[in-house]
Amino acid sequence: MWETLKSNRAAYVSLYVVGFLVFIAIFGPFLTPYNPYDFDLSRARQPPSFAHPFGTDELGRDILSRILEGARYTIGISIASVLLGVVIGVILGLASGYLGGLWDTVIQRIVDVMLAFPTVLLAIALVASLGQGVASLIIAIAISTFPVYARLVRGVVLQVVNEDYIAAARLLGKSKIYIMFKHVLPNSISPIVVQATYYMGLSILLASALGFLGLGVPPPTPEWGAMIGSGRTYLFSSPHIVVFPGVFIMISALSFNLLGDGLRDALDPKARALLRRG
Repeated sequence: MWETLKSNRAAYVSLYVVGFLVFIAIFGPFLTPYNPYDFDLSRARQPPSFAHPFGTDELGRDILSRILEGARYTIGISIASVLLGVVIGVILGLASGYLGGLWDTVIQRIVDVMLAFPTVLLAIALVASLGQGVASLIIAIAISTFPVYARLVRGVVLQVVNEDYIAAARLLGKSKIYIMFKHVLPNSISPIVVQATYYMGLSILLASALGFLGLGVPPPTPEWGAMIGSGRTYLFSSPHIVVFPGVFIMISALSFNLLGDGLRDALDPKARALLRRG
């Protein structure tokens, strides 16, 4: 797997970029050159300089400090929402595929209805109902994305549910829950990891979009999307206010998507065979 991932330069570089993003999400608040919440109107909208490499925003706050501080919100919210979405989706997907019958019908109808709505609109509606805040964002994004994991896991379950080792586990008197989590779930790990990596990029975009619309974490929290939203008035007069947070959002989403491509090739035997032949 590692050799295959290394052979994909875009994915290999993206792995280090993702590692850097996680690093600043954890340690960013300790690396800020200025207090990201202190404002000074006398320094408002200063262009990038040696003292302020990314310039200052409309209230004179250091943009670099706010980006470092905001990484833990944008990246942290995305990681938490993906993990929650995976947990919900895996449980429902296992129940739907393995138990079948009424369970399958009800769960799949719920999944179908939720997949019929655009993800962004569904997330907006959920946040509007739940209210602003980190917890609301995490729940809204997780609920908006879990149907994909549920459908994915169900498909894997249907492929393996009639295998001999599943039948042997039944004959040994193992419970359904034991079989689902001990024998069925491991077959879903690879596609779940790949899908979760892709959805990290989507979750970053969703969190940023909601922040831009004023539905994310309340100000003055320096979430990247909220930084763009508050500075959009100065897009032409002081573009650095929105450009730098936008660049970090773009790099983050792109890196997770490229890493997802690399993981898909590394974890999929058919893709690995094609890669070797090429």
